[in-house]
Amino acid sequence: MIGSKRISGIIIVCFLLAQFVFAGLTLAQEGPLASWNEGSAKSAILEFVAETTKPASPDYVAPEERIAVFDNDGTLWSEKPLYFQVMMAIDQLQAMATETPEWAENQPFKAALEEDFGAVAASGGKGLMKLLSATQSGSSDRTFTREVEAWLDTARHPRFGKTFTELVYQPMLELLDYLRTHGFSTWIVSGSGIDFMRAWTEEAYGIPPEQVIGSQVELDYVMDGGTPSFQRRPGNFFFNDGPNKAIAIKRHMGRQPVIAFGNSDGDLEMLEWTTAGEGPRLGVLIHHTDAKREWAYDRKSDIGRLDKALDAAPEHDWLVVDMAADWARIYPWQTAP
Repeated sequence: MIGSKRISGIIIVCFLLAQFVFAGLTLAQEGPLASWNEGSAKSAILEFVAETTKPASPDYVAPEERIAVFDNDGTLWSEKPLYFQVMMAIDQLQAMATETPEWAENQPFKAALEEDFGAVAASGGKGLMKLLSATQSGSSDRTFTREVEAWLDTARHPRFGKTFTELVYQPMLELLDYLRTHGFSTWIVSGSGIDFMRAWTEEAYGIPPEQVIGSQVELDYVMDGGTPSFQRRPGNFFFNDGPNKAIAIKRHMGRQPVIAFGNSDGDLEMLEWTTAGEGPRLGVLIHHTDAKREWAYDRKSDIGRLDKALDAAPEHDWLVVDMAADWARIYPWQTAP
C-alpha cells in the first residue's frame, strides 16, 4: 500500500513535469515564425537567415547587402476577389456614377458598378487601369493619401467583414520582423500604386515609404495656394509588374536583393534576378492552397495567376510555401488549429 506522503510526492512531481512540458510548448510557439508550422519551408528560411548572418559562415552576407523584397498583393496581404486598390476604385466609382452616366453602359465600368468582380478581373490589366485612372488621378498627392486612409478606416472586405488592413498575413508579419531583427532591410515591390501603399505600409508592416516600390502615375509639380504640391496626372502610367519589377529595383535601390518573395507570374522576373546573383540566394513563392481560411487558386486565376513561375520553381530551386500546410494561421485575428 502506497503511503499518503509518497502519493503526494508523485502528484507534485507529475504537476511539475506537466508545467515544464507546457512551458516548453509555449516557448516553442512563441519562438521565431510562431505561426509557421514545423516543416521544410520554415526550416529553410531559418537556416538561410542563420547561415547568412553568422560572421564565421562561408555564406555570410554583409549587412548592407541583406536586402529582402516582397510583392504585396497575395504575398503580404490577400488579393481576392480583386486587388484591394481596385476595390477602393470601385467604391469611388459608385460614388461618382451620377456624374458620368455613360459608365453604366461601358465596360469595365458597368461591371464595377454592378459589383461583378469576376467580370472586372476578366477585363485584365487594361481594364483595371481604366478604373484606377478614372477614380485615382487628377487630385493632389495629399488629397489622395487622405482618401486612401479614409477608405481603409471604413471599408470592409465583402467576404470577411474586416477592414482590408486586417487581411495581412500573420506569418509574413512575423517573417518581416524576424528578418529585420537579423539585419535585413525589407522592401515592398508591388504592382499596386506606390502612393496607395505608402499611405499605410509603415503602420501595417513596419516598412517605411522610402522602401516601397510600386506602379506610378506621372506627377506635376504645382503651387497650391502658395504651397508646393504634386498633382497626379491622368494617362501615363508605369505598371510595376513582370520585368518592370526587376527594372524598378535596379533603378530605385541600385542593389541586387538576396531574398525575394512573390506569389504570381508577375513576380517571376524579380525572383529570377534575385536568385541569379552570386552567393547565397533565397526565392520564395506563396502558393494559395487554403480555400477554407483564405482562397485556393493558381494557374487559371484572373487575379494573382501562378503558372509559369510555379513551373520555374524547381529549376531555380525556389521554395514554394503551401499556405494550407505551412501556415498555422493566415490572419492575425484567426486562431491556430
